[in-house]
Amino acid sequence: MENQERAANITVGGEEYQLLLTTRATKEIAGRYGGLENLGTKLMKSENFEMALDEIIWLIVLLANQSILVYNLRHREEPKPLLTAEEVELLTSPLELATYKDAIMEAMYRGTKRHIESEADPKNVPVG
Repeated sequence: MENQERAANITVGGEEYQLLLTTRATKEIAGRYGGLENLGTKLMKSENFEMALDEIIWLIVLLANQSILVYNLRHREEPKPLLTAEEVELLTSPLELATYKDAIMEAMYRGTKRHIESEADPKNVPVG
């Protein structure tokens, strides 16, 4: 998909999904948590394990579906099906979901960071 610099990738049931923070997703997260800044706190301080899983599943479905919705907007003639919470629950283990927390936070960071980068400098080219 084409949102690579703004997305973080996860695999659910052997299929790769991009977690993408869009304006639409930001509005939904703000409605649920009162703002993006409260999300990290909420994820880290969930009162119980089941609730923490529900929050991670909700976020995965929301963010993965953003990239699918963007794709479907651009490819109306061949839309892809949206990911559902049931699919995430059936095709993942709790251990996998815990690792997806990092991808969620990475997608949030990438979606909100400002692109303030210096001009390409040959001395700063990564080696290897």
